[in-house]
Amino acid sequence: MSLTTILLLVLIVLLIGGLPVFPHSRNWGYGPSGILGAILIVVLVLVLLGII
Repeated sequence: MSLTTILLLVLIVLLIGGLPVFPHSRNWGYGPSGILGAILIVVLVLVLLGII
């Protein structure tokens, strides 16, 4: 597996895990999805620059 495939799989798992669908995570607000969005933007920039 290439690094891009592994990175894509990890990001998908994190995005699914960050969704506030469980009763204990409904009061988390935008914290998990905001952090994951920032990580996704950084990875997107790195891909566009050709670093990854």
